[in-house]
Amino acid sequence: MGPVRLGMLLFILAVYGAWAGTPKEEDDDTERLPSKCEVCKLLSLELQEELSRTGRSREVLELGQVLDTGKRKRHVPYSVSETRLEEALENLCERILDYSVHAERKGSLRYAKGQSQTMATLKGLVQKGVKVDLGIPVELWDEPSVEVTFLKKQCETMLEEFEDVVGDWYFHHQEQPLQHFLCEGHVLPAAETGCLQETWTGKEKITDGQEKTEGKEEQEQEEKEEAEEKEEEERTNTPGHSKHDPEDL
Repeated sequence: MGPVRLGMLLFILAVYGAWAGTPKEEDDDTERLPSKCEVCKLLSLELQEELSRTGRSREVLELGQVLDTGKRKRHVPYSVSETRLEEALENLCERILDYSVHAERKGSLRYAKGQSQTMATLKGLVQKGVKVDLGIPVELWDEPSVEVTFLKKQCETMLEEFEDVVGDWYFHHQEQPLQHFLCEGHVLPAAETGCLQETWTGKEKITDGQEKTEGKEEQEQEEKEEAEEKEEEERTNTPGHSKHDPEDL
């Protein structure tokens, strides 16, 4: 069996252990499956973002039918309607496929939208003519990974299992963050809620305890420009160098 196929087999065998919460070493975070906490965290994040997008609508829905008895239709604001919730839940887990694995980050922060730093580096090498073999064609590099596909499937399972809880939150408990109400209150035991506290600070955890800040290149460029300006200013202020334009003399 080739190395790629063997790796895939070992990865699939890890599914049960990861989802059931079997203890495992956290030192090597480059290849693993998402935990139940991470699934719930991203599910909650996606749903709240979608609801925030539609929450300011002033549309009013007409519900019910006009009967011979003369009963009139009910008018319900879209912002508090069941229709809004149903539309937000539609294709919710499909949007998980927009995430990528940022293997250079630790914990739940490894799942984020956009291209990862690692993938950007690999593509840069390919553009420079370096041969990079990931075991799959280059044109498939941007396809959802095994981790992200698993994340999407578990999102669907969790949403189906806790659909009533989500509905209860939507109609009666929106004063609480969904992560708190759903994940901490119903899905996860207290000992497994650690990933909910992880927030993005702009710094990525790298191997050997190093840290790399996003936008470092831009920061270095700014510092370089400031140094050049300071050097130019010092040069023009040096005796023998006039600060005036010769035409002004």
